[in-house]
Amino acid sequence: MINRELGTAKSENALQGSHYIDEMTDRVEEAVLQEFERLSDRGGVLGAMETLYQRGKIQDESLHYESMKHSGELPIVGVNTFQAPEAVAAAPEPTELMRSSVAEKDARLSSLAAFQSCWSLETEPALERLKRVALADGNVFEELMETVQVASLGQITEALFAVGGRYRRSM
Repeated sequence: MINRELGTAKSENALQGSHYIDEMTDRVEEAVLQEFERLSDRGGVLGAMETLYQRGKIQDESLHYESMKHSGELPIVGVNTFQAPEAVAAAPEPTELMRSSVAEKDARLSSLAAFQSCWSLETEPALERLKRVALADGNVFEELMETVQVASLGQITEALFAVGGRYRRSM
């Protein structure tokens, strides 16, 4: 497996005085250094995050890896090479998704309405405290533990969106 997946079989003697291993190590180090330089050219990690460089790079590399795996260009023992014939035949059938009934949905919505009605006087002050803590870089988790007792997930989410903004995926 090691020879097949790592490519060491491409050399007559992979450990020939460790020259082969040294060469592979040098290549990895050079690739890492080039990536660090690309990050630096984009203003460091934060600058690269603003342009979604890392996310795009991960997506590109993932697509490249998956396409090589599916084409067989990248051999992986047990995944795309040397597969047991019975393993392919034993692939499970997709199961049908479970959906809530209308009665279950209505019960959850009425429960939410009852919760919000019960705590309506305390919800807004708790959400305001949460916003202040978030803006002051305080212990948001501690404040969340108090806020969840009187506010729903939707109310908390909207309050945090109000102070922190919403993530918008750039396409």
